[in-house]
Amino acid sequence: MGNELLWLVFAVINFALLILMYRLFGKAGLFVWIGMSTVLANIQVLKTVEMVGLVATLGNITYGTVFLATDILNENHGKKEAKKAVWMGFSSLLIMTIVMQIALRFTPHADDFAQESLETIFDLIPNIAIGSMLAYLVSQYIDVWIYGKLKQLLPSQKHLWIRNNGSTMISQFVDTLIFCSIAFYNVHDFEVWLSILFTTYVIKFVVSVLDTPFLYIAKNMNSKLKEDL
Repeated sequence: MGNELLWLVFAVINFALLILMYRLFGKAGLFVWIGMSTVLANIQVLKTVEMVGLVATLGNITYGTVFLATDILNENHGKKEAKKAVWMGFSSLLIMTIVMQIALRFTPHADDFAQESLETIFDLIPNIAIGSMLAYLVSQYIDVWIYGKLKQLLPSQKHLWIRNNGSTMISQFVDTLIFCSIAFYNVHDFEVWLSILFTTYVIKFVVSVLDTPFLYIAKNMNSKLKEDL
């Protein structure tokens, strides 16, 4: 299976698992998903792959599901719950970073085989860690704010796709711009930096389009659960 096909399958699986968590556990499932996904995405981003001739990092799909989860919370449970979820995701990422930095400082046993691998994954360059957390917090708040405004202007369910894509595509651009500016500052020439910015955003753009049907599923699921009650 080529990377392109595997990427699509991976996207569908991520979105489907998110919806399953929502179906089984309600908004609590989305809170758990957001905390878990912010950590997983920042681990996956260390792996680079080639798709359609472009070099890209993993993590964009899993990270994109965080925006879908906050949009579902905003749509079905209100802006307050969405903002709470944003801080839960940020806290998860911050705690993981702090805890793993301390864990790496333990002197490994002579027979230990994991230290070097853990250092590769968790001994983060400060610019990447700071860029990731700042980009997450700012972009998520922008996503929640824009979604709320669009919901006021276009409250009909037939405009759900506009609320979803409009908020996510703008906030994802802000996220990409902040992260690339901080993480890769003075690391690459401007042309290379611009290429990374462009390809990363294009991938996130595609993810935001792909998640739209799943937001409709979550919306209908919430209506059905209310009817059952």
